Amino acid sequence: MPLVHPKGLAWLRVAWKGGLIGLLTFGGLAVLLLVRLVERPVFGLRRPVTPYITQAVCRGFFHILGLPFDQKGRPMQGQGAVVANHSSWLDIFVLNARKNIYFVSKSEVAGWPGIGWLARATGTLFINRTSREAKAQTEVFVHRLHAGHKLLFFPEGTSTDGQSVIEFKSTLFAAFFDDALRTDMEIQPVSVVFHPPKGQDPRFYCWWGDMGFGEHLLHVLAAPRHGRAEVIYHPPLRVAAFENRKLLAHQLHAQITESHAAARQ
Repeated sequence: MPLVHPKGLAWLRVAWKGGLIGLLTFGGLAVLLLVRLVERPVFGLRRPVTPYITQAVCRGFFHILGLPFDQKGRPMQGQGAVVANHSSWLDIFVLNARKNIYFVSKSEVAGWPGIGWLARATGTLFINRTSREAKAQTEVFVHRLHAGHKLLFFPEGTSTDGQSVIEFKSTLFAAFFDDALRTDMEIQPVSVVFHPPKGQDPRFYCWWGDMGFGEHLLHVLAAPRHGRAEVIYHPPLRVAAFENRKLLAHQLHAQITESHAAARQ
């Protein structure tokens, strides 16, 4: 998909919206880090305050951008994890704007300039997706879940062009079948759909393949008008109801795929 490069007045939109979003993001980060200085020694791993700062920043992001987002269904309230389809860096803002969550990401992201810093500050859990570290990862998941964290996974393993939901990697669910988690564990599937501005390519908001983050950010900021984002929360599934991780991954994929396709139509 060819990206729209800013020209003329479009640069004014980029400068205006980009400046405000930058102030909001890094101003919010500064506040979060200051609050965390008190929150961490008092509450440890638990974060009763700082996730709401992240949520406010993400909601403000969409207000400045002019991209409305709708919600259907209810976010889960009890202990558990969340899985969603992944088509853009915008997914992170959409999902954070509606619920206090902590992303589970590949370890490489921690080293990305800017993005890795923001991810670490907001409590992202970085993992190496290798079988030899499965036991250690399970222990980390148990620790974080018992602290009340909602862990969010993108089981496609990569971002896509948003036209379909690719097969889920079932290895990501192996940890939830551990005896320490399986009995009480629930996973909520969530469908995220971006509707493009009128007359634009259906993949307008999607960021995938070899697209650069900077050029896609400019593409979104330069838009004179926007479409909308839609987040659909499905009923949580009990891990104990499934014999193995492959069956669980298949059911989660089926629910998200069906809802995603219906919303796009």
